[in-house]
Amino acid sequence: MVETIIFFIILAASFLFAMLGLGGGMVYVPVLKWAGFSVKEVAIPLGLLLNGLNTLLALIPYARKRLVDWRGGLAMAAAAFILAPLGAWAAQFVPVQTLIVLFAFTVFAAAIRMVFFARQAEPEAMMSLKKRSVIGGFVGGFAGFMGGMLGLGGGFIIAPILMWMGYRTKEAAATTAFVVTFSSFSGYLGHVAEGHFDWKLTIIVVGAVIIGSQFGGMFMSGKARAQWIKAAYALVLLFVSIKLFWGML
Repeated sequence: MVETIIFFIILAASFLFAMLGLGGGMVYVPVLKWAGFSVKEVAIPLGLLLNGLNTLLALIPYARKRLVDWRGGLAMAAAAFILAPLGAWAAQFVPVQTLIVLFAFTVFAAAIRMVFFARQAEPEAMMSLKKRSVIGGFVGGFAGFMGGMLGLGGGFIIAPILMWMGYRTKEAAATTAFVVTFSSFSGYLGHVAEGHFDWKLTIIVVGAVIIGSQFGGMFMSGKARAQWIKAAYALVLLFVSIKLFWGML
């Protein structure tokens, strides 16, 4: 029964987050925690695996629509790929309660930031490739480390930065998916190296992500309205962060 509920929640989350180029770890990790699974040994590693799988599958429709900025996102992806395993390794030294507090504050900050982005008009100009690469390298490294430690993939940091650089919503979502795919799988492998794996649960949630991400990516690359997507994203994150804070209290 619990596995069935998890399947449908993750399917819905994958649909929504695939439209933003994000893996959905901000929902996956809390859902697995609330279902009674260990945060460090199950929730965070699986959150990274599902992040990577979701964004990888979402890249297919994005690439077909030529929305991914491969050159602009390369420096971000490389830095995130290198530092995500370090974040995964560092997680073992951080108390579980501290990780949950960091997670809750991160989700809340991402929600508030997206509320402001949802009200802004689409940008007209983009930074030069050189500036995007330099800034992206630093941002990607930080996002990869934090994502690897918290099970998020780092998309919550990357997406707003890309929008600030001048990417339109759909291009930012597609390029974020490209970067997060590298950081998530790299971070997941870091956790696997520590011996964290659950075959049965992995098969269930992977199936949900495969279905949800494909529909989400196709919808976003087609007729989705950018303002609606950003508002929905902010509402979901606000709900998750409030529930996490409430649980701590």
